[in-house]
Order: sequence, then structure tokens, then C-alpha cells
Amino acid sequence: MLVDFSKLPDNARIWIYQSERSFSEQELDEIEQSVTDFLKEWTAHGNQLQAGFEIKYDRFIIIGLDQSLASASGCSIDASVHFIQGLEKKYEVSLLDRMNVSFKQGDYVAYKPLTDFKKMAKDKAVSKNTIVFNNLVATKLDYLENWEVPASESWHARFV
Repeated sequence: MLVDFSKLPDNARIWIYQSERSFSEQELDEIEQSVTDFLKEWTAHGNQLQAGFEIKYDRFIIIGLDQSLASASGCSIDASVHFIQGLEKKYEVSLLDRMNVSFKQGDYVAYKPLTDFKKMAKDKAVSKNTIVFNNLVATKLDYLENWEVPASESWHARFV
């Protein structure tokens, strides 16, 4: 069951999928419709899941799940991964690769392989104050408070 992302409780489970590039307006319209259709039908052991989503910076797909009524099961998580893999194939992007880092350079969102980010840190091209996207956040509250943070306040701190 699709719900408004803003109405999900603070303890809603969050999954963040980042693309290495921004989506075009047409792609965003199609992706929003695809995610809407998927979440309307998303179930766990026959129970409707209450989920919502938002797309940020034209490249991050954030899905939230209210687990107070029904939790995601192995099969429902597999279904969501399969759905995301379908988006990857259709739009020729990587959404599941966790070995890449997104960070802000002014108003621009940069995307680099972790090895390149480490090198940038060593070369002082990024610092502890660089705003990074911590895609490891697990709840909506954590997402709202700790997703866009200085590198010194996330797992990226070990590199800067």
C-alpha cells in the first residue's frame, strides 16, 4: 500500500539507492510511476506493506517502510531488489553498488568509486567538512538527521 513518505513514522525502515548520474525529467516521471506501481502491490506473506518513497537530487531513490503493521520478509526484500535491478537495466545505471560515494561539491552532487574518494581525501580534494550522503542510514529519522552530513560525522570519516 502506497503512503505519503512524509507520513511514515520516524522508525520506518529506509533503503537508499543512488545512481551514478542524475535522471532526466522523462526518466524521473517514469521511475516515479514505476515505484508507485511497485509499492502499491508490495506484500510480505500476503500482507500489504505500507511504504512510501521520494526521489532526491534527481538521483537517489529512497524507499521507506512502516513496519508497525507488517515487516518486510526475505521474499518481499528480494522482490524489491529485483524491482531495483529492473530499473538498473532499463535506465542503464547502477543503483545497488554500495562501493561508491556521493558527496556535494557546491550545489553539484558528485559520485565516485570509493577508491577515488579515498584518493581525493588523501590529496585534500575532499575534507572532513565535505557533505557526504550516508546511504547506510536505517530509519526515517536517521535519514532525516544523518543522511546529508559532513564526512567527519559518517562512516566516511576514516578517509578524511
